[in-house]
Amino acid sequence: MTEQLRLGYVPLIDAAPLLIAQRMGFAREEGLSLDLMPAPGWAALRDMLALGQIEAAHMLSAMPIAMALGLGGGAARFEALSVLNANGDVIGVSNRLAARMRDAHYTFDFTDARAAGLAMLAASQDSLRIGIPFPFSMHAELVHYWLEGLGVPLPKLLDIVTIPPARMAEALADDAIDAFCVGEPHGSATVEQAVGALLLPGVAIWAFSPEKVLAARAGWAEEAPEIAGRLMRSIWRSGRWLGQPKNRMMASEILAGAGLGRSAEAIERILNGRLTINSEGDERQVPGFVEFHAGAATFPWRSQAAWIGQRLAKRFGLDVAQSIATARGVFRSDLHRLHLAPTGADLPGASEKLEGSLSAPTPVSSARGRLILPSDCFFDAQIFDPSAQQ
Repeated sequence: MTEQLRLGYVPLIDAAPLLIAQRMGFAREEGLSLDLMPAPGWAALRDMLALGQIEAAHMLSAMPIAMALGLGGGAARFEALSVLNANGDVIGVSNRLAARMRDAHYTFDFTDARAAGLAMLAASQDSLRIGIPFPFSMHAELVHYWLEGLGVPLPKLLDIVTIPPARMAEALADDAIDAFCVGEPHGSATVEQAVGALLLPGVAIWAFSPEKVLAARAGWAEEAPEIAGRLMRSIWRSGRWLGQPKNRMMASEILAGAGLGRSAEAIERILNGRLTINSEGDERQVPGFVEFHAGAATFPWRSQAAWIGQRLAKRFGLDVAQSIATARGVFRSDLHRLHLAPTGADLPGASEKLEGSLSAPTPVSSARGRLILPSDCFFDAQIFDPSAQQ
């Protein structure tokens, strides 16, 4: 008997694991039919899940942690059953700001986060408005971490504002913001509409960050373990399929027909990390720009949750140690292990690691002994040890 599940998502490229699971039959193989329900933005998606209108959702990685810490309003509590993708964000600037940076001989090399940040600040003339899709998101964490890590005074008038992803290009065109951090394809849309230029990929700030997660209401996966397991396995198989380069053309065609508002050709370029950074057509190749499978990309590392919890605690004046402990419990690596074991997935032997410590691909202990984790460096070479935080 086929079980129907309602899943919510925001139309972005990193919603692909949900869309592909239904379209390519991975859900059907697990006895599921996914009723995929698009949401106009992250607040609406949060409310859909909180009110029980959907069973699970494509969600910002920081959102369930923020809610567990009492941030963002509402009494609902969510947990992350899997990570949907690592990376996938871009930072861009307005044409006006880009012109000032070029006049100062900045070359937009797309790799050096420190040089890019210093050039942006120098061109901002003490006033900088940065758009992000939601206050509790990896976009917000990357922007704050990047600006703080530059080690120079920030603009006197620094404003980080919330703009729905689909409106980022419009906000740039209307001079409501000077810069942005957003998930694709909405960063590339600013280039296509000739209102902005791309400055950095998110991987230049943190080489392997958890961008979106498969979230459910706290307790749901334990109340309905069989259904939750089927869902997690179908999404994992979808991510594995997406991770194979030979499938990217077909994936792009499927996503282009799923309401993302971009052509299959444009989506394929993004999946391959080949980004057009300005209206002149300059391109940059970004290895690992978005990853759905390799390097245990779907594993909900509790150390990554702890990093997010620490960052939120420091920014909002919460107890750091307690926030880290709470955050760890939101990323359910235990349930991920339990339900993916039947797939033969090569799961890491530990549930925490030193974030930022891998400067090159590194073999690690795993279920099948074949797991290689990619570089996960921060741009400022910091290492986050979750067990050493106070």
